[in-house]
Amino acid sequence: YTQAFNTARCWPTRAALLTGYYPQAIGRDALPGGRGGAQGRRPEWAKLLPERLAAAGYRSYHSGKWHVDGDPRRQGFARSLDVLGAGQSNFFDPGGVTEDGAPLAARGDFYVTTAIGDHAVACLAEHARDHAGRPFFHYVAFTAPPFPVQAPADVVAKYRERYLAGWDAVREARAERLRAVGIVTTPTAEREPDVGPPYQPKPETLARLGAGEVDRPHPWDSLTDEQREFQATKMAIHAAMVDVMDREVGRILGQLEAMRALDDTLILFVSDNGASAEIMIRGEGHDPAAPPGSRKTFLCLGPGWSAAANTPFRRHKTWVHEGGIATPWIVHWPKGIAAKGELRRQPVHVIDLVPTVLEIARVPEPQSHSSPPLHGRSIAAAL
Repeated sequence: YTQAFNTARCWPTRAALLTGYYPQAIGRDALPGGRGGAQGRRPEWAKLLPERLAAAGYRSYHSGKWHVDGDPRRQGFARSLDVLGAGQSNFFDPGGVTEDGAPLAARGDFYVTTAIGDHAVACLAEHARDHAGRPFFHYVAFTAPPFPVQAPADVVAKYRERYLAGWDAVREARAERLRAVGIVTTPTAEREPDVGPPYQPKPETLARLGAGEVDRPHPWDSLTDEQREFQATKMAIHAAMVDVMDREVGRILGQLEAMRALDDTLILFVSDNGASAEIMIRGEGHDPAAPPGSRKTFLCLGPGWSAAANTPFRRHKTWVHEGGIATPWIVHWPKGIAAKGELRRQPVHVIDLVPTVLEIARVPEPQSHSSPPLHGRSIAAAL
């Protein structure tokens, strides 16, 4: 789907994705008067998708970031690997991750993207072994790749030289490729040299990150050698994060294939927001002397590479320009979709996922005086 949309930020998109309602209507995005937002609570009638699928006998699993209010296991999920706030601020820290409510044991080779894949594969294998007669729903929510940019050093090494050409050249090449295959038809948005992170970093933050950091998308050829090296390294780490996530997606698909379930499983891939221009330091802080991308560092992509990652669109995560709300939306279901490799131009939104899945699973949409109709619309017929 070439015109697919999210809500430009993580927690509102996840609420919309799992309920079928706009996040403002269910207390999961900011409203006038200080109501709603990240700490808002959903009304009782805004149930999550696995609770609704239970009526059709589905067993549901969650692997990854949650960022929705409440305990996943009390809202329809039989199993949950929950990446909490600490786990979102450090990809190498198992202390920020729980499995079915219990902290993960410490291990030296921990990397959260791999842990999410491990859990997803294990849940599917368990389902095939112990619950083969029941259909399943699995919500796999990777935390990669917004920030911090952290990845195993051997994977980063694969991309070490790739981005030395800079964000201007990369953006131009990506735009040309996207237009060549027909995914986008629009011209590339002009550079906005005065638009930096959505929350301007404090001077002490920039000082801590060092002279290589740049908080504006200046022309690449105007940067110093130190800045170009530093920025290209950050993008190499970002690419490595996507590389590892790709591997884990492949492992999940391999498990579905081993279960002989791949052809008849509806798979949807979406993102919760566009690439992030944010620059900050969280978690354990940032050690400038540590190898970039390692546990002791806290680096962010920043506006230069975020603009390239959002090619050809304007702006970034948190803005509701296309750079914030446009999402890749890939659907795979060989037994349910005759077409292969097609581009679909129909506009779709994350609120459409719940009604689509309910229709395919033959679960009636909620109808009661206390529950308003879902805001999303099923695209099952369009599939």
